[in-house]
Amino acid sequence: MFGRWVEFEFDCLPLRSLGRLDVPLDASPAYEAFVLKVKAALSKHGAHNTYFLHHAICRFHLTNDPNNGQIEFQVEGVVMTGENDIKTKAVDLNITLSKETCPWLNEPSVEFLAESVKHAVAIEFDRYIQAGDLTKTKERIDAMSEQIEEGDGFQAMYL
Repeated sequence: MFGRWVEFEFDCLPLRSLGRLDVPLDASPAYEAFVLKVKAALSKHGAHNTYFLHHAICRFHLTNDPNNGQIEFQVEGVVMTGENDIKTKAVDLNITLSKETCPWLNEPSVEFLAESVKHAVAIEFDRYIQAGDLTKTKERIDAMSEQIEEGDGFQAMYL
């Protein structure tokens, strides 16, 4: 029924799941940079209904041949959902052209597609929510909160 015109893959870090944000002394420069980006996202957008996307790639297929007409963007940033965590409300993303097999690509097209990435991310994140991953996480957090309130003992660190 549907073609594969847009692909989006990503890792997602719910900002509400963060405990500590200090960088370990023996952290690699790449990990330190990641922690600093997460800190900046948390400072700018808060932890409530916000998700940090990283290692994200958005690919557009303009033809049915990956060797001709494929455009790929690296994506990193924050997705914000509405109050009930069921729909994307806004995105704040860094989008960079990373690869293309499209000899007719020009700068206005890149700008248009970079803007289109924001819309594609919102749609795909809504699909991610509907798939149930965030619902399961919320149920797990609610269950842990109940255990803590009932005083059922020690809860694991860094949840």
